[in-house]
Amino acid sequence: MTAQIPDVSIQAEPFDVAHEIAVLTRDLHGRAGAIVTFTGLCRDEDGRLAGLELEHYPGMAEAEIGRVVEAARARWPLQAVRVIHRHGLVAPGGGIVLVVAAAGHRIAAFEAASFLMDYLKTQAPFWKREHLVGGAIGGWVEATQADDDAAARWA
Repeated sequence: MTAQIPDVSIQAEPFDVAHEIAVLTRDLHGRAGAIVTFTGLCRDEDGRLAGLELEHYPGMAEAEIGRVVEAARARWPLQAVRVIHRHGLVAPGGGIVLVVAAAGHRIAAFEAASFLMDYLKTQAPFWKREHLVGGAIGGWVEATQADDDAAARWA
């Protein structure tokens, strides 16, 4: 019997995408016909960004994301789901978020991963603040209208 991994992790440490996929799928025994992953990275914003600081309320963030993972499970026939979101300071090129959705067929895996990312971009309880090259602290980052429009399709 292998140890159960959580559906949701909030962590400061970087994640290893290949490792997370391997752990998630090791007990599926061929049931999954599709695995869709999305990795969100910190951009350098044309060289002006030294990093992105992500804050959250421990406990609340995991519970809220877990609630949305359960909504995805209710909506699509998923065999496995994994969401990792980082907190703390993430340098450009570093992974911020990982979503892995495993399903019997590709459409369910793609749609569930997209649904989860749209939630994470617009409603997850995280606050992002820019750290600029040169040491200045920039502003708080808001979801864009395009992010809100993408999320609206699931209503």
